[in-house]
Amino acid sequence: MASGSWTLEIASSVEASRLFKAAVLDWHSLAPKIAPEIVVSGAVIEGEGSVGAVRQLNFSPALPFGYVKDRLDFVDMDKFECKQTLVEGGHIGSKLETATTHFKFEPAAGGGCVLKVLTTYKLLPGAEDDQTETMKSQETVTGIIKAAEAYLLANPDAYL
Repeated sequence: MASGSWTLEIASSVEASRLFKAAVLDWHSLAPKIAPEIVVSGAVIEGEGSVGAVRQLNFSPALPFGYVKDRLDFVDMDKFECKQTLVEGGHIGSKLETATTHFKFEPAAGGGCVLKVLTTYKLLPGAEDDQTETMKSQETVTGIIKAAEAYLLANPDAYL
């Protein structure tokens, strides 16, 4: 079985704490409000929303799969950092055996931040590492962050 990883850095003019809360910790609630054409609904389906919690996002036909479930494996509220594992849906079971993403929002000069993303995955036997899928994944993460950023800029009192 092959494994792989990819990294991504995204600069934002929004403070690390606000973007971390909106784009990662509360994305299951915010996404259906600001991207209903893609995310139909979302909820915490196990746990309290902290380490060990499982969240589900349900998608419109705009995506090639109907839903994903991820588990929060690690959260550091002071360092704006978390790790989550895809446990069901998406490409789990069809192309991927496992997939884990680590997000770290680092404060930047001027009040903004830089998000550093590391995704690691293990392919199922016979599945090939597809750079097109990697690019789509990176574009999706960038889209999520930029949508949350736009929401936060338009709503300066949100996620304080």
